[in-house]
Amino acid sequence: MAIDSFDLAILTALQRDGAMTNAALAEVVNLSPSQCSRRRAALEEAGLILGYAARLNAAGLGFGLRAITRVNLQSHGQGTDDSFARFIQTQPNIRAAFSVAGDADYVLDVRARDLEDFAAFLHQHLLPHPQVAHVRSEIVLKTLKEEEGLALQP
Repeated sequence: MAIDSFDLAILTALQRDGAMTNAALAEVVNLSPSQCSRRRAALEEAGLILGYAARLNAAGLGFGLRAITRVNLQSHGQGTDDSFARFIQTQPNIRAAFSVAGDADYVLDVRARDLEDFAAFLHQHLLPHPQVAHVRSEIVLKTLKEEEGLALQP
């Protein structure tokens, strides 16, 4: 799908407010509501809009600890990597996971209620996994920047 400046404007506006109505979106991008609706549907159908979600206040909901956790596996192979990937999917504390190049095999974004909750996750779930060799975690003290979405230029 070829996207134009109107599509970029729609995507940019929806990144800021995914609950925006087509009428409000039309005002922002200078199109009619029906044109916005058609374009929005086309962007969704093309897979450029993956979904809509509310951004929640983790600390306000009792998840005051965030850790960036680096994991090295004992060995590598399709079965090993698949096993660890399946394990990651079952862990609600892991909010994002990345297979990376560098000094770790995986980087995990882990949320926990507090240090005790994080320690329980590490000792009861992550460290006992048979493929895990080393784990290093950094506790996030302060978030300096966290932006969702992409820097689109209409």
